[in-house]
Amino acid sequence: MVEQNTAPVAGASSHDEVLSRVGHMTRALHENLRGLGLDKLIEKAASDIPDARDRLDYVAHLSEQAAKKVLDATDAAGPLQDAIETRSTDLKAGWQALLDAPASEATDAQWRAMAQRTIAGLDESRAGAVATRSELMSIMMAQDFQDLTGQVIGRITSIAQNLEKQLVQVLIDFAPSEIKRELDNGLMNGPQIKPTGTEVVANQGQVDDLLDSLGF
Repeated sequence: MVEQNTAPVAGASSHDEVLSRVGHMTRALHENLRGLGLDKLIEKAASDIPDARDRLDYVAHLSEQAAKKVLDATDAAGPLQDAIETRSTDLKAGWQALLDAPASEATDAQWRAMAQRTIAGLDESRAGAVATRSELMSIMMAQDFQDLTGQVIGRITSIAQNLEKQLVQVLIDFAPSEIKRELDNGLMNGPQIKPTGTEVVANQGQVDDLLDSLGF
């Protein structure tokens, strides 16, 4: 008879033990978070962060659309302006040539032809100016996305600030007693934990000071 190998059984037992320990650690962490009230904070962050991500995607989409409109309008307006400049240069050269020519050589027919060229050139330039104005209006209208994205970004900023505020408050509430005493006593370089009678941190510098004092 071939002796059976019992190694897999031992391995399975070790595997079960690891899973059991991880499960108990997870349960302990979960209960501790719940006891500290952090489960609600994590739950809110879990809902706020995807919301912020979706809003940022929306801002990126609108910004991309606006950028494309601006580029398209700029591409269209460029040749119109080039044509106006070329016509102006050509008409100026034509008039200058007539003015520089001796009076005996410049005929009435040449002056009349130059005047007709000028009238035609002015009509073309007017049409080019109207078309350019239309493209400029398109560029201006493309900027209306800023009103929408401004509101969205404001919401994202509010989410981030609220999350930071809650996390900082957790650090304050559960800081070691000796550090909290130092903070409450108002260190010169530390954050003011109770500047208005409630435990708040007034600005970003104080948040940095708080994190430094806690060793983060």
